This record gives sequence, structure tokens and C-alpha cells, in this order.
Amino acid sequence: MIPIRDTAPCYSRPYVTWGLIVVCTSIFIAMKLMPDQMAVGLLNRYGMVPLRYSSGYVGLPFDGYLSFMTNLFLHAGWLHLIVNMWFLWIFADNIEDRMGRFPFLVFYLVCGVFATFLQWYFDPMLDIPVIGASGAIAGVLAAYFFLYPFEQVIVFFPPIVINIPAITFLGLWVLLQLDNATTSVLSEAPTITVAWWAHLGGFAAGSVLYRLFLKNKKNDEVPLL
Repeated sequence: MIPIRDTAPCYSRPYVTWGLIVVCTSIFIAMKLMPDQMAVGLLNRYGMVPLRYSSGYVGLPFDGYLSFMTNLFLHAGWLHLIVNMWFLWIFADNIEDRMGRFPFLVFYLVCGVFATFLQWYFDPMLDIPVIGASGAIAGVLAAYFFLYPFEQVIVFFPPIVINIPAITFLGLWVLLQLDNATTSVLSEAPTITVAWWAHLGGFAAGSVLYRLFLKNKKNDEVPLL
């Protein structure tokens, strides 16, 4: 199922959401234009390499866990970037609206850091960088799940387009992440290609924390079109 848009009204312009999309896209394009060796070096330095914090491996200096945050702005390929930015575009504007711009940014980053930590906890010996905004976006999805459970999400379910409640769409998304995360633990595969535990960690953090970041009351202005 591919989400196309949601039906929840938005009462303010989501400048932080737009800014995050621009920053992630700009960094990705800039790295695509770099020599491959330089881009790989940046991925290893600013992506979160679990083994780096478990044993000091990969020859990189300790960075005070900075990469637990910087990895949120890096992406592995066009599909990885587009999917993450598309989910951010659809669901984050309403959460920014309900929280306010600066609280939303803090919420987003905190969820992303916790998501990265959980991925490190469950796969501490991984020697390749964990990158991507999906853990932070999972926190946004959790907030949407609880704040807009019965808003409709319009999805492309080949070959048709259907409307389903957000609670159903996001509930299925969580179940998929849980299934893949537990499968990755039981699997004997040497490496993973998707940070499933980061997705679950971000969603868990968002579920617990979103109430702390909400504005006192919902804006009563006319929704933006």
C-alpha cells in the first residue's frame, strides 16, 4: 500500500517539515556529486556504525555519540530518500501543527536518537553505517496514530485507490516492522539492509513522548488548503 495523502486539516504552514525535507535532499544530492571515496568516508563518519560504539572498531575517533543524530540526515539511495521524505510530507505537517515548530523539531530529533539507540542495542556488532530519517519519522507516525486515528489515508492498493483509517494503515505498518525486526533477530543472515529496530524504537518513543510536546489547545484558525 502506497499512501497518497491524508485528510486531516492543517492550520499552519509546516516550515520545519519542509526544512527537514530540503536539508535531507540537499545533503543526499551533494553526496551524490562527491567522489565515491569522500562520500563513503562521510557515511562512515556521520552514519551510526554500531561496532564503533561497541568496541571502538573501524578506526574512527569517539564522537560523543554525535552520529546517533547526524545519521538521520543521510540516505543510501534515491528510493530510500523518496520513501522517507514522502512519509514526512504526508504525516508530519499535522504533527508540527499540533506541537509548534520548535517543539516538533525537538520531538523529531529525540525520537530519531532513541530509534538509533535501539538499533545499536539489538545489533551492536554491525560494522556498516545505519543511516536514514525513518526512525525519527516513525516517531511522527506514532503521534499521528494517536492524534488522528480516524482520519482517512488515501492509499494506492494496486490496482485501485482506497481510503482507510489512519489507525488501520499505521497499525499495519507497525506490525510489518515488528515482523521484520523479530525475523532479523532469528535469521542467520550476516547483515541487515533495513533498520527495523530503529523503526520500532522511533514509534515507541513517539507513542510515549508526543503528549509532552503538544500545544495547550488546538489552533482554531481556518485550515490551509
